[in-house]
Amino acid sequence: MKRNNLTLWLAAIPVYAFLYIPLIVVVVYSFNDSRLNAEWVGFTLDWYYKLFNNGEMLLAARNSLIIAVTASLLATVLGTMAGLAIHRYRLKVLPILAFTPIAMPEILLGVSLLLFFLQVLNLTLGMVSIIIAHTTFCIGFVAIIVRARLQGMDDSIFEAARDLGATPWQTFRLITLPLIMPAVAAGALMSFTLSIDDFVITFFTKGVGEPILPIQIYTMIKISVTPEVNAISTLLMLLTLALIILANRLDAGALRGE
Repeated sequence: MKRNNLTLWLAAIPVYAFLYIPLIVVVVYSFNDSRLNAEWVGFTLDWYYKLFNNGEMLLAARNSLIIAVTASLLATVLGTMAGLAIHRYRLKVLPILAFTPIAMPEILLGVSLLLFFLQVLNLTLGMVSIIIAHTTFCIGFVAIIVRARLQGMDDSIFEAARDLGATPWQTFRLITLPLIMPAVAAGALMSFTLSIDDFVITFFTKGVGEPILPIQIYTMIKISVTPEVNAISTLLMLLTLALIILANRLDAGALRGE
């Protein structure tokens, strides 16, 4: 048994190193006292100071926060409804409708939404189109988490509530919602994380207008990867990590789909 554990650790260490060493390098070089990332010169916080005084970057961050909050709220409501419907009605078509945006490649989903907005809705691309697009692919993640939570619950609780004369709305408001609230909150945090980090779908549905954080970072690195880019990447990484940890704390099976 110990030999198997040792083998697993030996196999896992290179994988984790491959995943996390680049992230550590980004964090470390965000404090490098040099505009070039070729070598370490010294420690400084100037790049964070410049970042927080960069008006265009702050505007992009504000726009991304507005989009992420709005999309996560919409996706949480619709995803919770989808998870409840999938659990209750057991129709094969419902999981397909809810989970297809997750399984679909992002570039295909981005192109599909772009054509839908322009050719069907005749919608001008901007903040609204990005919010709709982000809501679309976040719904499935919320539905998965809520459905997993419902599958681990005893349906006799809801039957007892109906037997005692509770209406469907009373059963949902007083019993179902409080029991699934950790999963709903975890789904909301997961949606926020996915939305604020998304690049591909945002790129296709953004149009010309106000800056969005992932696109702004991409624009900056086309010239060179400066410590200022490392600084915003570090902050975004910490925010994402914090939200994922919080989501997992609220619902232990959220990240495992249990």
